[in-house]
Amino acid sequence: MKDGHTERNERHGKECLNDRWKRRLKRGAAAVLAAACVVGAAGCGAGFPFAAEEEVSGGYTKPQAMILVATERNRYEEVYTDRLWGVVLEDGRTFETYLLDQVKEFLTNLKTMNLLAERQSIVLTSAEQSRISALAERYYEGLTEADREYIGADEKDAEALYRDYYLANKAVGALTEGIDLEVSDSEAKVISIQMIQISSKEAAEAVYRRVSQDGSDFPAIARETSEGEQTELQPGRGELPEAVENAAFALAPGEISPLIESGGWYYIVRCVSDYEEEATALRKTRICEERKNQVFRQIYEQFGTEDEPVVFSDDFWPEIRFGGDDGSTTTDFFTLYQEEFGS
Repeated sequence: MKDGHTERNERHGKECLNDRWKRRLKRGAAAVLAAACVVGAAGCGAGFPFAAEEEVSGGYTKPQAMILVATERNRYEEVYTDRLWGVVLEDGRTFETYLLDQVKEFLTNLKTMNLLAERQSIVLTSAEQSRISALAERYYEGLTEADREYIGADEKDAEALYRDYYLANKAVGALTEGIDLEVSDSEAKVISIQMIQISSKEAAEAVYRRVSQDGSDFPAIARETSEGEQTELQPGRGELPEAVENAAFALAPGEISPLIESGGWYYIVRCVSDYEEEATALRKTRICEERKNQVFRQIYEQFGTEDEPVVFSDDFWPEIRFGGDDGSTTTDFFTLYQEEFGS
């Protein structure tokens, strides 16, 4: 027989599952193209060569756009199947429409970034161009016939996309060079904790008495009683409610905090480790990139308000459909780039 706590959690989980799935899909779509570039969606830029007699969008041919469309469509279908394209998000768009809009935004920013690189006289070396050409050949040779038919691009399209994508990242590095991005260990510090979160003060006090007893099994009691989604965490600064953070970061390994009240909840925290070296190093890198992004975004936004706006034609976008049994499975465009250039 299930207790009231178990039934409440299961009922809440069923009610929220669909909404959580939609939010996760939406966040993933925004993140995937952003994460592909060192400065995210607003920091990527590329000016693709205008191909006469091709249908174009802001200087991009449809086949060039389809390289990104196929990459992202297939990557999502691997995880969620093609049923996700009809999912309606909070703003009323289907997920298919949302992801297409993300691709269009990415290409717009990519174009703007290349205009900025051109303005700053940032160019590729012959050695860089050779690596990009070899990468495009590797990408194209890895496509199946079904991939090539769905995308409609040739090796030169892939080379143009890789070339301008690389140039966008190079521009980011050049324009942020010399900026102080140092992050201290204290600021980036990550710890490991076990945490109990309860909505009732009376219940929290009872649980606190249990975990305070000698020989108590804190992890087991946390799994049994906590109403929070997680009982084991590796938080950094700014990732917990302030009162909980202050208590958690003041603990030594093995210590248990007093009962903490914050935002209508009651928390009990046990410190497992007061310093996670690997997680701290990763967080330091992430904070550094975020700072770099902020600085670059200021440069980018100032440039974007000048007299070279990027105008996208929407002529071919309505023709693109994600569903259908076309046989295309490629997901390698950004993966191969990261393998070659490490970013």
